[in-house]
Amino acid sequence: MKKLRVGVVGCGSIAKFRHLPEYHANQNVELVALCDIVQERAEHASEQYGGGKVYTDYKEMIDREELDIVSVCTPNYLHAPVSIYASKAGVNVLCEKPMATSKEEADEMIAAAKESGKKLMIAHNQRFVPSHQKARQLIESGEVGKIYSFRTAFGHPGPEGWSVDGKDSWFFRKEEAFIGAMGDLGVHKSDLMRYLLGEEIVEVGAFIETSAKQNTDVDDTAVCVLKTESGIVGTLAASWSYKREDNSTIIYAEKAVLRLEDDPTHSLVVQYATGETVRYELGRIQSNESGGQTGSHVIDHFVASIIEDTEVLVDGNEGKNSLMVILGALESNETKKIVNIKNDLN
Repeated sequence: MKKLRVGVVGCGSIAKFRHLPEYHANQNVELVALCDIVQERAEHASEQYGGGKVYTDYKEMIDREELDIVSVCTPNYLHAPVSIYASKAGVNVLCEKPMATSKEEADEMIAAAKESGKKLMIAHNQRFVPSHQKARQLIESGEVGKIYSFRTAFGHPGPEGWSVDGKDSWFFRKEEAFIGAMGDLGVHKSDLMRYLLGEEIVEVGAFIETSAKQNTDVDDTAVCVLKTESGIVGTLAASWSYKREDNSTIIYAEKAVLRLEDDPTHSLVVQYATGETVRYELGRIQSNESGGQTGSHVIDHFVASIIEDTEVLVDGNEGKNSLMVILGALESNETKKIVNIKNDLN
């Protein structure tokens, strides 16, 4: 079988730790082109992963190379322009989260992919975490009964310890990032809760602050209250102020409490109302902390979906609905009102 030809736009940390090594490990693809405005960064990636051609202009790369896949690993404000250009060129697109900076951009991305007949997937890797998949199965099967409430959090010390540019990273510049911890971490959790609960979040209330970081105009700490279409209520916290990473979720149900990524050894702990406790060791969740860069399964899933012509787990519509929760949180913080996003969902 002919290998799929891959081009990666943006050679920063998310490409370095996730996309590039995972493409390199996949026998069904060939990494043929790398693009970054910092040429040396793309050159280094090319040397490390098989000698793909180096570009500093993503349009030139897409126009010149006969690509099957483009991975969009740029700052947030470029997610939509690069994805739309690639889709219109007839290329399958894997875009990092958050998929866009507005509802309008997300709609344009979805429309461009639909018109081209190619796939668009948003890289929400938390859906692929074993503990999350197991919890979804328990909920979907009715094993734990009716869901009443939840609390989910994603916090760490901040992107300066992760980004290739450290404290000078684009993450801290609103014109490039658009949004801070809520876009970096919060959107992971809005997508996760939609996936776990199997229904849409329709109302959002939020307090969003910049309190831990200096010299930035984006948020670094947020707490949201979310309500689903069936009336499940819960909280979502996203922060760059946590001194140690917290990526936990707790779900309170009729027959059990599910604790996900809340125990250092057992990635899922189910505490049944009967008094029984079941502990699962399903493997470690991905983490920015030392030793936490495990395979995300996102690349393998996307490649397989193209080869087998199957639906992707997180298409443009899914990515948009997770984004709308975050946009609703921003609006809530600004207006000091609960925001209903139901009419904006796909």
